[in-house]
Amino acid sequence: MTVTVLLAGLGILAAAFTAVLAQTALRRRETRPTPESIGLGAVTNFFDTLGIGSFAPTTAWIKLRRMVPDSFIPATLNAGHCLPTIAQALIFIKLVAVDPALLASCIAAAVAGSLIGAPIVVRLPVRAVQAVVGAALLVAAVLYALANLKLMPGGGAALALPPGPFAVAVAAHFLLGALMTFGIGAYAPSLILLSLLGLNPIAAFPIMMGACAFLMPVCGMRFLRTERIDLRVVIGLAIGGVPLVLAAAFIVKSLPLTALRWGVVAVVLYAAVLLLRSALKNESTPVGETT
Repeated sequence: MTVTVLLAGLGILAAAFTAVLAQTALRRRETRPTPESIGLGAVTNFFDTLGIGSFAPTTAWIKLRRMVPDSFIPATLNAGHCLPTIAQALIFIKLVAVDPALLASCIAAAVAGSLIGAPIVVRLPVRAVQAVVGAALLVAAVLYALANLKLMPGGGAALALPPGPFAVAVAAHFLLGALMTFGIGAYAPSLILLSLLGLNPIAAFPIMMGACAFLMPVCGMRFLRTERIDLRVVIGLAIGGVPLVLAAAFIVKSLPLTALRWGVVAVVLYAAVLLLRSALKNESTPVGETT
């Protein structure tokens, strides 16, 4: 019953978000996605479905290519990857078994956290956004490196958690929900935490994907109303991402992910340095400009 309600809720949120995105794009005359954004959405969401994560690689590419101003990055990530993430969640919530109470509680906590984080992000000075996202990229690079070096927790075999770890997981997903609105991806921290608590890593996939899939349209619709967003890139990420999510989930069986992660580490570190350098400059960067 819980799973059915969650799947129905995702369908409703996807429809509502799509309608708001379409209306907003038409009003702003930003309906034509760039080929680069479509390709970026395809690549990042393909590997996101396999557990690589999409926020850090997307941020790195956007920064390196100067696709949008730095202050636009959190809103563009949350809105652009919203529909592909919903597609992921629909697949994994349906196919992967996990305690429904844990799943629903972590999702609710993440959404609550995002409702607190989103209003803060849209009011932050540009340099603060640059500093937060740059620091997040450094953390992401470390997590990718740890995964490659086999230093990540292996996890247990449980599909449910006892009361103490259950409460820790819910509280942590509240924090992760707030951080998501800053453009800080939740997949790796969620997977690590749940594995440390003894959950089967495979069972963590519907939790981390479900939490992101519910919070992204909720905070995404708020981001769509701000000026700090490029809807052409958002639409491109979505158009490119959804079909490749389906391909990754149902077609691909194995890929050399270790080599890919090392490549991501290098690109992400470089982008992190650029963002942190911009944030540490004495002069403030005006809204609407990149550095």
